[in-house]
Amino acid sequence: MGRLWSFGIRIWITFSIWLIFYMEAATVPFIFEYDLRPNRLFIEYLIYPKEILSMLWMGYKLELFLGICVSVFSVIFGWKISRYLLKDLNYPVWYVRPLLAFLVLAVGILGARSTLGHRPLNPAFVAFSSDPLINDLTLNSSYSVLFSAKQMASEEDAFRFYPPLKRTEIIQEVQNNMNVEKDVFKDNALPSYAFHKASYQGKPKNIVILLLESHGARYVSGLNGLHLSPHLDQLMKEGWAFNRLYATGTRSVRGIEAVISGFVPTPSRSTVKLNKSQHQFFTLAHMLKTKGYHTQFIYGGESHFDNMKSFFLGNGFIDMQDLPTFNQPKFVGSWGASDQDLYTHAHENFVKLNKEEKPFFSLVFSSSNHSPYEYPDNVIEKYNTPKQTVENAVKYADFALGEFLEKAKQSEYWKDTVFIVVADHDARSYGPQAIPISHFHIPGIIFGKDIPAKMDSRLTSQIDIPPTLLSLAGISGNHPMIGNDLTKEIPLEKQRAMMQRDKTFAWMSANNEVVVFQPEKEPRTFLYHPKKDLLTPTDLPQNLIFKANAHALWGSLAYKEDLYPQKESYTQKN
Repeated sequence: MGRLWSFGIRIWITFSIWLIFYMEAATVPFIFEYDLRPNRLFIEYLIYPKEILSMLWMGYKLELFLGICVSVFSVIFGWKISRYLLKDLNYPVWYVRPLLAFLVLAVGILGARSTLGHRPLNPAFVAFSSDPLINDLTLNSSYSVLFSAKQMASEEDAFRFYPPLKRTEIIQEVQNNMNVEKDVFKDNALPSYAFHKASYQGKPKNIVILLLESHGARYVSGLNGLHLSPHLDQLMKEGWAFNRLYATGTRSVRGIEAVISGFVPTPSRSTVKLNKSQHQFFTLAHMLKTKGYHTQFIYGGESHFDNMKSFFLGNGFIDMQDLPTFNQPKFVGSWGASDQDLYTHAHENFVKLNKEEKPFFSLVFSSSNHSPYEYPDNVIEKYNTPKQTVENAVKYADFALGEFLEKAKQSEYWKDTVFIVVADHDARSYGPQAIPISHFHIPGIIFGKDIPAKMDSRLTSQIDIPPTLLSLAGISGNHPMIGNDLTKEIPLEKQRAMMQRDKTFAWMSANNEVVVFQPEKEPRTFLYHPKKDLLTPTDLPQNLIFKANAHALWGSLAYKEDLYPQKESYTQKN
């Protein structure tokens, strides 16, 4: 048995040495070809061995020869070194073995985590540059490929779960539902790219998105919720408020995906975390960077959480303002600096950028309203007890926002900035109904010096936010977002909300008609009663079901076929 174990260990050591040597040898030609370390392409190409072997033989003979040489050398070296390492190996007495096993396991776990922090190493943890290759060089190629394989397993495809449609049918329906002229679609290879003319034609303005963690409509009395957000209630009277705005999902990264990329939800993980969208994926930040904007993310915690840092740096953001950049925050909890510290830091950044006369785009993401609901003492009058409840955390988050609003209104940057405060999602999403629609209802208010006060009762989605902000800021150009520019008239039939809860996709029309798609089930249709928060089964027209079906599939199609890229040449009208 001992010889068998020794043989197995030698095989493992030899394989590991070969893998490391080979992957690093393959890295150089891969970088020359793709300007990145080996990634998902390295795996995807294995699906086509005939074509890839032919390509290597015809165009990469030298690289193929060197790869074979490195493989032969590493296998021989690994086999010999493994013999040396296991030579005269003695087995300890039985009662010592459990302790050694524990130590080996502990060292292995520490090695796999590669950090003593509360989150393990991931590519976002070591990302520090807007150049993807620079970030890639901090890793090794074996890790990059294995991480890509893990991420690919998370790329659930809507075509596996929902009724399939032809590619042409999906594209046609998506284009038909966009509120643009038919002749704006110039590139058949990128079917949703279209020119969008901004409503505001003056000097381009700064854009600030204040993204509120877990701040659902049920915590805002102006949206028939609890009286926990008096500053949001007041802002609804001063700015452009939406009372039928719905989140696309139930996670922060889903909300981020919607408000900075206008991307529709899918049954997969958010594009913030998926492998193919880490570079060259469309975001507001990239489009605005090409216009000379300073693009930044401001967050009180660790920006590598949920892969945000890697996604942002790879897609147009150049300035990561997270906890290490904060100057002596007054309160730090499990999720980082308090919302008061966050907004103080944001205000200081905006003042600085304004003095430098730099137009800026900033995504400011709060975190105090998140379990375990930590916030400073003696700041608010508690709504209930104990202190650390979601209601008290919401009340504190609103208080901190109110402090920021007072500073912003007195600032020099106020007159040149379009702001929106919007929730990423509700605090929870639960209930026995096919889709708990009330738990997707969120507050959203656009405000600024030149934004008139009004209450907008049109049905809106988070994906409508980014094109609207571009229009208000005076940024015209081509982009792939299918959301509505809300500065313009939106026909009733083109108003809709899309909601994703795990593998369940729901489409709601302006008339509260709801189509729900679930895996391996026929589409279900309902009429939603907002006051009762009730879904009543009802028959709906086939054309509405078809429209919902096409949009349920569009996100996966766009992701798989790279239909949502950054494209500098599309930021100016052809």
